[in-house]
Amino acid sequence: MISRRDYLALCMAVGAGSMLAPGRLWANEKSAALMTRPIPSSGQALPVVGLGSSATFSSTASGQDVEALKQVFRAFVDQGGSVFDTAPSYGASEAVAGRIVNELNIVDKVFWATKLNVAGFGGGKADVEQARAQIEASFKAIGKPVIDLIQVHNLGDLPVQLPLLKSLRDEKRIRYMGVTTTFPRQYEQLEAVMRKERLDFIGVDYAIDNRVMEERILPLAADRGIAVLVYAPFGRTRLWDLVRGHDVPAWAAELGIQSWGQFFLKFVISHPAVTCATPATSRPKNVVDNMGAAFGDLPDTAMRNRMAAHIQSL
Repeated sequence: MISRRDYLALCMAVGAGSMLAPGRLWANEKSAALMTRPIPSSGQALPVVGLGSSATFSSTASGQDVEALKQVFRAFVDQGGSVFDTAPSYGASEAVAGRIVNELNIVDKVFWATKLNVAGFGGGKADVEQARAQIEASFKAIGKPVIDLIQVHNLGDLPVQLPLLKSLRDEKRIRYMGVTTTFPRQYEQLEAVMRKERLDFIGVDYAIDNRVMEERILPLAADRGIAVLVYAPFGRTRLWDLVRGHDVPAWAAELGIQSWGQFFLKFVISHPAVTCATPATSRPKNVVDNMGAAFGDLPDTAMRNRMAAHIQSL
C-alpha cells in the first residue's frame, strides 16, 4: 500500500486536484484528456466514470437483449471507459456482461468489479461453501484467471466472507478487495471496518442531493488510502424526477456540462476521495453522455456550492 503522502501526490499528477483543508475536499482542474484517479493501494489509474449494471442494465440483461448491451460496451470502451461494476445479485447482469466482453474481445480492457454476498441483504449468516461457489461462478462469468476487484456486498456476514476475499488477494486470484453498502443503517459499521481492515476499495452511495458521505466516510477513505466507487450518482431515479421539465443552467457550460447527467457526475467526481462513479445504463447514447463528464473542467468549492444550491431550489 502506498503512503497517503504519495497517494495525494499521485492524485495531483493524474488530475484529481489538490486536497485542501478539512471540509474543503474539492477539485479544481482543467483537462482535455480523460480524467483518471489512482487506486491508493497500488497507484493504478482508473477513469473517473465507469459503468454500473443494476437497474436498466439488469433489466435488459434479464430480457436477454444481448445486442443492445454489446452496443453499450462498445461505446463505453470507445470512450475510454474501463471500470465495470456488477454483482451476482443483479439478475443476469454478471453472466451476460461476461459473455459480451469475451465476444467483443475486450476482456483485458475492462476493470471487472464484482461482489460477494450469500448472507442476504437482511442480515443472516453466510455459508462458506456457498460463498466459495458464488466466487467461482464470478470467475466463470468473466472467464479470466484474475478478477480485478471483489467486494463484500452490503457488509454481508463479514467474519465469513471477508477472509475469503483476503485469501484470494493473497493468492493473487483477485487484485483488490473491499466492502460496499448503500444502507444508512450500515454506515457506522462501514466506518468501523474501514478503520480495522486493510481494504483496497469501498462502494457507497453518493450524489449531489445525498452528501452524507462527505461528513465522515470520504475523509476517512482518503486518510486510510481506500479507493471509492460511487453507486447511485443519479440517486437512482430521484434526481431525474427532480429535474424533469428543467433545463441545465446556462452557467454549467463553464465546466463543459451539456446534460443533467454530466452535471450530476461532475459534482460527484469533483470530490478527490472519489475514485470512480459507476452509473448504470442500457443505452449507448447515455454511456457516451456519462463519459463526457470525465473530460474538461471539474467544479471548485464555490461552483460545487452553486450546483448544490441550484438542485435544492428545484
